[in-house]
Amino acid sequence: MKFHPESFINEKVSWLKKEIGNEIAFAATSGGVDSTVCAVLANRAIGKKAVVGFLDDGLMREGEPEQVVRRLRRMGLNAKLYRVADPFFEALKGLTDPEEKRKAFRETFYSTISRLTKEEEAKFLVQGTIAADVVETKRGVKTQHNVLDQIGISSFRKYGFRVLEPLVELYKPEVRMVGERLGLPKEVYQRRPFPGPGLLLRVLGEVTPRRVRAVRRATKVVEEETSDLGCFQAFAILMNDMATGVEKGQRKFGEIVVVRVVDSKDAMTASATPLPWERLERMRDRILKEIPSVVKVLYDVTPKPPSTIEYI
Repeated sequence: MKFHPESFINEKVSWLKKEIGNEIAFAATSGGVDSTVCAVLANRAIGKKAVVGFLDDGLMREGEPEQVVRRLRRMGLNAKLYRVADPFFEALKGLTDPEEKRKAFRETFYSTISRLTKEEEAKFLVQGTIAADVVETKRGVKTQHNVLDQIGISSFRKYGFRVLEPLVELYKPEVRMVGERLGLPKEVYQRRPFPGPGLLLRVLGEVTPRRVRAVRRATKVVEEETSDLGCFQAFAILMNDMATGVEKGQRKFGEIVVVRVVDSKDAMTASATPLPWERLERMRDRILKEIPSVVKVLYDVTPKPPSTIEYI
């Protein structure tokens, strides 16, 4: 059956109006296409009563919190920036298991949202959960931070708000179509996916501010050096172990960065993007120069399946 974005928009705006009524809704956004589409739908439904909140959890890319909030405000949304990094790093302290880290993020995310919704007097949380998030969580592939009620966790009983998910039936291609029809800037509706837990998913082992700074810088290099490609995602991962390197003729132990660039349509399957050797060399050279703690740069050629796109 052909998907009609205009009909979908009208249906979801009416649904949000009916569900929210005269109450205030908190629309959590990361600046990605899913959450931005949800924020715009909420704004169309209830106007300024939709508080569009960006949580700066310390796990975002360089300059991202300020850039996203400025863009949302230019779009006419009631956007607010909340600085909340401390509780996230505290919750992640000492954790190395991928599922434990994802669940710690989820608990901190919703606990923080619970506090903010009370401050804003909001009764609803509008969020950009899509079909792939639910499928992967329910199948046990990996815990997506924005899936609660579908796995038996009552958002109202535990956190005090009702979750509204206008996009939960859609996959990424349909969400992009909705974003385009809503008039979002192309850099938003065609934006490469960036996970809700942010750089947490790109740090193997313990997540600390120093390690996040390293992968943040590497990610900036990878994104800049692949900005002209039509790939699905491009990012860097900081490995947990150390490798032997050489500096000024002396042995040194340093960090390992993996570069991951993939092609995909819906994130359910993916293949590694074949990159020219010259491009890989540019990324390698920049990462080694800009992050002195790194001694090895690798390129991941594994498809999904058997791998996932993200490492955690």
